[in-house]
Amino acid sequence: MERRSLLRAAVLGGSAAVFGGTLWRGAAHAAPAQPGTGPYGPLGSPDANGIRLPAGFTSRVIARSGQTVPGTSYTWHNAPDGGACYADGTGWIYVSNSEINPGGGVSAVRFSSTGAITSAYRILSNTRTNCAGGKTPWNTWLSCEEVSLGYVYETDPWGTRAAVRRDAMGRFKHEAAAADPVRRVVYLTEDETNGRFYRFVPTTWGDLSSGTLQVMVAGGATSGSFSWANVPDPDGSPTATRSQVSGSKSFNGGEGCHYADDKVWFTTKGDNRVWRLDLTSNTYGLAYDDSLVTSGTAPLTGVDNITGSASGDLFVAEDGGTMDICVITPDDVVAPFLRIDGQSGSEITGPAFSPDGRRLYFSSQRGTTGSSSGGITYEVTGPFRA
Repeated sequence: MERRSLLRAAVLGGSAAVFGGTLWRGAAHAAPAQPGTGPYGPLGSPDANGIRLPAGFTSRVIARSGQTVPGTSYTWHNAPDGGACYADGTGWIYVSNSEINPGGGVSAVRFSSTGAITSAYRILSNTRTNCAGGKTPWNTWLSCEEVSLGYVYETDPWGTRAAVRRDAMGRFKHEAAAADPVRRVVYLTEDETNGRFYRFVPTTWGDLSSGTLQVMVAGGATSGSFSWANVPDPDGSPTATRSQVSGSKSFNGGEGCHYADDKVWFTTKGDNRVWRLDLTSNTYGLAYDDSLVTSGTAPLTGVDNITGSASGDLFVAEDGGTMDICVITPDDVVAPFLRIDGQSGSEITGPAFSPDGRRLYFSSQRGTTGSSSGGITYEVTGPFRA
């Protein structure tokens, strides 16, 4: 068989999509997907929450900005953004950033084994524009400030330990983080039009108090090999971290980041791309690029937060677009998984699966009002692929 890079076109939900990947291709290969043949089928009519879902899935509202979380006395934060889930005995916890300035911070909701809300509370306060972040293998949440010379804060989802600012992880316009337990590093995106892609190498794995900040170095436009170089001054002053290393690769508005199986994916909103780094071969390329759509409407626009499921599917949230969470399957099918109607002034944030993979949490940052005080956090339950 011959290995070649290709772009396959598929018609999904009535729109033509083009998506990239490197596949094994022989005399016989899979036919392009047909309309409505994404892994979960077509979207249905809006439910009571205004969410269009495939058959078999249901939604519920978990929290609303400025209102008490059901069953608790805790008031949910404004502008909910990046989030993650953590096992908590037979239940779990969902943490959610607040992308406001000043104030920022992180809140958490605790669930029982049946999915009932048992408590809600604050785990980080008095920070700025906490956008995305990432979960660590030692069960902390890295909350990132999306401001110039912003910090990363390491927080405790249970709220029993005080949050700690991790200066060694660099000062820049942080967006998301993804931990790699194999190479024992944390990848970091930067939300600038000429942002960079970084990794932090802790002196001791599990302790982020000291280590080395590195930046990706590469010469190719959309694919090629890459290496890492130390950032001389992670403090970013007077010279920004993105300007310190000659040959470091520029990315147009780094957003979400996800690690799995010796690969890391991240999104760039300025050019609406999903990038994939193969960490075993030290090569990179595109997993999705809507500029290659040749007809119709791209299925995924306004790429933002990204997460993955046990099946290897990627779930990418839209900032704007048609307010979708789209799925990208391991065989490169791209299709809407859900859509929120009537909230065009908002964006979808914080997608994260419960530990058992049966529930997906996410937020509409500004809800129906288009204001940070109108945020809504949801749960979707259904037959997700194992």
